[in-house]
Amino acid sequence: MTTHRLGLIMHGVTGRMGMNQHLIRSIVAIRAEGGVALANGDRVMPDPILIGRNAERIEALAKANGIARWGTDLDAALADKSDTVFFDAGTTQMRPALLAKALRAGKHVYCEKPIATNLNEAVEVCRLAKASGLKHGAVQDKLFLPGLRKLDMLRRAGFFGRMLAVRLEFGYWVFEGDLQPIQRPSWNYRKEDGGGMILDMMCHWRYVLDNLFGEVQSVSCLGATHIPRRWDEAGNAYDATADDAAYATVQLKGHNGEPVVAQINMSWATRVRRDDLVTFHVDGTHGSAVAGLQECRAQSRVTTPRPVWNPDVKQTMNFFDQWQEVPDSMFYDNGFKLQWEAFIRHVAEDAPYRWTLPEGAKGVQLVEAALASWKERRWIDVPPLEL
Repeated sequence: MTTHRLGLIMHGVTGRMGMNQHLIRSIVAIRAEGGVALANGDRVMPDPILIGRNAERIEALAKANGIARWGTDLDAALADKSDTVFFDAGTTQMRPALLAKALRAGKHVYCEKPIATNLNEAVEVCRLAKASGLKHGAVQDKLFLPGLRKLDMLRRAGFFGRMLAVRLEFGYWVFEGDLQPIQRPSWNYRKEDGGGMILDMMCHWRYVLDNLFGEVQSVSCLGATHIPRRWDEAGNAYDATADDAAYATVQLKGHNGEPVVAQINMSWATRVRRDDLVTFHVDGTHGSAVAGLQECRAQSRVTTPRPVWNPDVKQTMNFFDQWQEVPDSMFYDNGFKLQWEAFIRHVAEDAPYRWTLPEGAKGVQLVEAALASWKERRWIDVPPLEL
């Protein structure tokens, strides 16, 4: 067995997502396990260099995680031919230019979503990646969640019969910042800084819908800014200029060619009374299932109860108790780590990999369609993306 070094430039990992999911729970965890195993028995050990603007913060982060290399000069890092992969988890507004710079420097690229704030920039970087012949990928972490993997297992087993509809409920109350400290960065609520529920989450829902329920065909969406005034990290009041909620209906072409309807409610101004912060309720002719981040519960055709509508008496059925939990039949590793391992294998041995930049561009396409629907107050078609 031979261990191969993979030089990895990691940009933007001082933020919450980049630090926790990509650095600590993915790359640091992979290094602790001795690298990524290849088909021939060899292993690939990622050797990251952390790049950021704040030297003090980036040095502290590197030392805390046993990373020997760090710096503030991105151009110098890209010029180093011993580092062959560039990863970005910085701001969405900067991402297309950073990816293009890395591709022109001959680096394979992997990045957080959205891959751009608009479809034109997303398509341009996809075309550049295609012409370069380099490997590329976009984070699609929700597909690796235990709850959705169980849901997908039910789908592949034919549990649902003909799939009819999907109901997606996402969100929780994000504190305004005056009475209680905020638990999300304030830039999320400023459109000029790349914030907004539709831009942030429609990219996720696109790949979830396409892969698990059916290809997106059209969308009708209404956005809202329910909380127009918030307070930032320093306690200063500011006007919230981005949407903090959206309500969408999406028409899908199911995997068997039949139409599927998806309803999506997403809000940072809602209080949770459901199984998880996000739930996916799927109805089919032969069964239904509800998945959260970790768990999935199902109800088959033959175990469906017979409720009776009677508004004059108290409901005696506990509907939550009528579902059967889908068991943990395997070990579910961290979803971000699993996709990192898949991308590293793609780079090292050309293993199949389908979560590419064009898949990320599809998410931006749905964002633009949803925003257009909200602005024009009509259904918007989502045609196949031409690259």
